[in-house]
Amino acid sequence: MKDHIYKVIEVVGSSTNGSDEAIQNAIHTASKSLDHLDWFEVAETRGHIVEGLVAHWQVRIRIGFRLENND
Repeated sequence: MKDHIYKVIEVVGSSTNGSDEAIQNAIHTASKSLDHLDWFEVAETRGHIVEGLVAHWQVRIRIGFRLENND
């Protein structure tokens, strides 16, 4: 197995349906412009409240992706 080097970025996903969908939205969008996505971790979860109910979720995640090694 080769050793890998990773770059880590932070993105914020959002959803009106829940934190899981906010995470999926963030990863799906990041995968459109980045290759070799390997892992994520949730850094922060927050929401917007309207009339006593959760109206919107935001989740800040760190995504790790492998850098290409052309050696």
